[in-house]
Amino acid sequence: MQRILCGAAILFTLALLCGGAGAAEPARKPNVVFFLGDDLGRGDLGCNGQKKIRTPNIDRLAASGVRLTQHYSGNAVCAPSRCVLMTGLHPGHAFIRDNRGMKPEGQFPIPAETVTLGKLLQSAGYTTGAFGKWGLGPMESSGDPLRQGIDRFFGYNCQSVAHNFYPVSLWNNGERQKLDNAEINAHAPLPAGADPADPRSYGGRQYAPDLIAEQARAFVRDNQSRPFFLFFPTTVPHLALQVPEDSLAEYRGKFPETPYDASRGYLPHPTPRAAYAAMVTRMDREIGRIVDLIAELGLTDDTIFIFSSDNGAAEDGVGGTDSAFFESSGEQRGRKGSLYEGGVRAPGIVSWRGHFKPGTTNDRVTGFEDWLPTILDLIGAAGATPKNLDGISFGPTLLGKPQPPREFLYREFPGYGGQQSIRVGDWKAIRRNLGGKKGAQAANSPAADSKIELYNLADDPREAKDVAGANPEVVARLTKLMLEQHVPSQDFPMPALDRESVQPQKE
Repeated sequence: MQRILCGAAILFTLALLCGGAGAAEPARKPNVVFFLGDDLGRGDLGCNGQKKIRTPNIDRLAASGVRLTQHYSGNAVCAPSRCVLMTGLHPGHAFIRDNRGMKPEGQFPIPAETVTLGKLLQSAGYTTGAFGKWGLGPMESSGDPLRQGIDRFFGYNCQSVAHNFYPVSLWNNGERQKLDNAEINAHAPLPAGADPADPRSYGGRQYAPDLIAEQARAFVRDNQSRPFFLFFPTTVPHLALQVPEDSLAEYRGKFPETPYDASRGYLPHPTPRAAYAAMVTRMDREIGRIVDLIAELGLTDDTIFIFSSDNGAAEDGVGGTDSAFFESSGEQRGRKGSLYEGGVRAPGIVSWRGHFKPGTTNDRVTGFEDWLPTILDLIGAAGATPKNLDGISFGPTLLGKPQPPREFLYREFPGYGGQQSIRVGDWKAIRRNLGGKKGAQAANSPAADSKIELYNLADDPREAKDVAGANPEVVARLTKLMLEQHVPSQDFPMPALDRESVQPQKE
């Protein structure tokens, strides 16, 4: 049965509310700012080794806080990953488990009674705002951000519409705000007569990420006198490759280029590598402007900053991307849509002066489901954390206190053939071809036909050597755990796996 829970260098200082991760009560509750990249590989950041793309502001955040080296997104694609983030439930229990569009615009909605991070922060006295891409239900549906704990929303509701960075409109709370952009199909070649050498052929007059960041800054100004939660799920660097000329100029001619011709989806681009790099650097610029504004308002000491990405980098070649050239996944195997490390290992940065040691790294295994209890813990509202979450607060770890390691981290994904994985310590089990869209195996085939692969990530971070045959007892233990963590979903079925799942005992 589906489980749904109801009911410039800048340093950062903050004191915790009593009853949280452990400190005296501060003068005010801390603000929380959560930056979320879209299809950004962990290797796309300078602080994670990137040499070709500049990300000075994100790197500055990392230098002033903690870099999480073994952090995982909620899933391998957008909507289910965001559902894990907002609910604290892993993909085997969360309501949204795959991307699914709704007509006329939007994604399959989370239920009205879902307990979300936004709702919990509202109850804790926070004003909440989301600026960017929502993707958890159409406007006026049960998943409408304004019905799921968000007081102020500006941006894209629908993931597909968000593929165009020059849309004809954006959502301003519950109203469409028209933009000065012409209608353009971001999933097709240029229209007849368009000049491929003219930068204006690839966009319009109003670049949506700039408008969204401007509204996010306005939200900070409007709420500077009270605690706020700023959720900034940018659409960058998701395809299509579109970026204003002033940013593109920085990278044009810096890399060898082969023009992208739209043969693998999305708009073409004459300099795709330069466009990708320019998009990431422009995103970094807007993040820096928000952080700088918070400093100008004297709020840095009262603000927790978090940065991550919703899943791994896009597959090489799709839409003109070149993840291999930029080493977007680092040494990891896999890309977006895969439960191999490259598809779900995400950047993780948390900055909080006076509590987290600046310029440090932490190798605790953490995932998106952990953010909800961790944030509540750090703001002194641990008592409001819902029961039966899959997420575990790692506030003590961030504060330099001892904490038991996570027992396991579970992921499943019905898309891309149907996949399931679990990590226990350095062991990681994964099985594919469980049935589902884009899969080679029929949905009614036995899950037992899907070979379980086993990797030791300490010895083999590239997941290149399957050691399942040499470790049958580990395979058996991890297989049992995977079956226990999968609860069948009527809305996102995995028939081959559903038949094998271990149902909880009735009381």
